[in-house]
Amino acid sequence: MDLTSEKEELKEWVRERLGFGREYTDDEVSEFIDDCIMESDKLRALPIGEKRRLGKEVFDSLRRLDILQSFIENKDVTEIMINGHSNVFVEKSGALGKLDNGFDSEEKLMDVIQQIVAGCNRTVNEASPIVDARLEDGSRVNIVLPPVALSGPTVTIRRFPEKPVTMEGLLSYGSITKEAADFLKLLVIAGYNIFISGGTGSGKTTFLNVLSGFIPHDERVITIEDSAELQLQGIENLVRLETRNGSPGVDEISIRDLIRSSLRMRPDRIVVGEVRGGEALDMLQCLNTGHPVLPSYLHFFHQRNHCYSAALL
Repeated sequence: MDLTSEKEELKEWVRERLGFGREYTDDEVSEFIDDCIMESDKLRALPIGEKRRLGKEVFDSLRRLDILQSFIENKDVTEIMINGHSNVFVEKSGALGKLDNGFDSEEKLMDVIQQIVAGCNRTVNEASPIVDARLEDGSRVNIVLPPVALSGPTVTIRRFPEKPVTMEGLLSYGSITKEAADFLKLLVIAGYNIFISGGTGSGKTTFLNVLSGFIPHDERVITIEDSAELQLQGIENLVRLETRNGSPGVDEISIRDLIRSSLRMRPDRIVVGEVRGGEALDMLQCLNTGHPVLPSYLHFFHQRNHCYSAALL
């Protein structure tokens, strides 16, 4: 049953009831929505399943990520691609398909985008139209706005497994041999520098998380990333650093800045999420400082393309 017009009317009604007097909790908003449905002669007559679906859609539109929310909650969905407000594609269980419906308008899509970037202290606008962000569950988000994106606001969301993949999991999948796993474990424990490279979606971040499971738990580890995605487990002395975009009145903090700062944090190991620019030179320059603990650092490098860094630490 198509309830598009009823949903819009219900949203406006709920907004009017909520007003702007104070902040409401999610439970209070849900109660307002249920009350509005029961007070409507037309909506009250709907089957209970339809009322629940309508109520959730309105709630997601007002307090969550609108049409994306149900896919974010679906464990089988691995990627969401938005090419303008009416063109939304979802990869589910390895199959890519286009949704029958999109966002109601470009303004609604922009509201969702601003909600996403605000959640991780980022900004995106026409002056700075490209940003990397993340969702609360750690999903990676890339956003490109017009005029750079000619087809409208473009959003790509890469979701990660709810439970981190382990080396045991890779062995059970047949993705790696026992001999290779044992060899890599020895390299990580010994503090060798490991470079991880591969194409988009090839599993670089997943494999990096797997290898990090071999880091001794009593070491101090610092992670440096464009957008925090790593899921290091079992390390108490963990410092997570994330870059920041520049904006009027706010200085940019790059991976290069964070690498230099991390050297003063007494790290045993540094995990660098991505090396794809001038930060490669900073890594080489660190070797020339004669810093006594640099050889014990563990640097993971992974790139989005098939190019390998020539730096050896």
